[in-house]
Amino acid sequence: MNCKLFAILSPLFLGMEQVTMSDRFDCDNCKESLYGRKYIQADGGEGDNPYCIPCYDSLFANTCDECKELIGHDARELFYEDRHYHEHCFRCFRCDRSLADEPFTSQDEALLCNDCYCNEFSSKCVACDKTVMPGTRKLEYGGSTWHEGCFICHSCEQPIGSKSFIPDKDEHYCVSCYEDKFAPRCTRCKKALAKGGVTYRDEPWHKECFVCTGCKVQLAGQHFTSREDNPYCLKCFGSLYSKKCEACSKPITGFGGGKYISFEERQWHQPCFTCTECSVSLVGAGFFPNGDQILCRDCNTNSNL
Repeated sequence: MNCKLFAILSPLFLGMEQVTMSDRFDCDNCKESLYGRKYIQADGGEGDNPYCIPCYDSLFANTCDECKELIGHDARELFYEDRHYHEHCFRCFRCDRSLADEPFTSQDEALLCNDCYCNEFSSKCVACDKTVMPGTRKLEYGGSTWHEGCFICHSCEQPIGSKSFIPDKDEHYCVSCYEDKFAPRCTRCKKALAKGGVTYRDEPWHKECFVCTGCKVQLAGQHFTSREDNPYCLKCFGSLYSKKCEACSKPITGFGGGKYISFEERQWHQPCFTCTECSVSLVGAGFFPNGDQILCRDCNTNSNL
């Protein structure tokens, strides 16, 4: 960071006064006569007050922050952040170079020229081993620093800049190059699968590619089953492959904890297993087959009367 330096140019009047011997013309501080002497006329509020040179310097001069001596009226005075310096005292803390007309910075109140600051405090680019100058664009990652133009994709060698990248050991890749080189391929569309996706039978799929073999609805995040390695939603699987309930003709899938009754070659959903005549549940009770019908004990007895 370059800093600005200011020089004080005093607006005070320095001269010789021409007065008659009958007039008194004394230093406003020590009261000694100023006849024939150089003096400085300073603004005192009610008028311009004259001071001999020693009194003016002792009353109004600033102290040099470096050598701790007064900065006399005839010296070029420099100031920075409320600190005052002789011109010859305003120097680099490391190499002693004059900073009066040079860019500089401050580190822990010590003044440093740009070269010394960079050598001591600036990081070096890990790609070109040159100093990353203050104020230049840079990239930092994993404790290392690069010039913006030195941080490039290991494959296409184009600057990555502010774009996303993927690290691989000590190498860095732009997203498209990493996908082409390392990312797994979707089992269905064969395109790179950079993130997310699902795994089925140890194979990667895009979520949008993992669909029911029957109706093509996406299966990610919902229950599904398979037949001959092909995935199906429960509705399609039941419709295509499940046995049908003798009472309601709907598929009996057994998914989700659903129970069913099986008798000979016929199956019923548990709630559908009722007497054909009176509709009483036959689950856990004795029943009597009568052709396509199943009857409870009472209905069977009545049918035989």
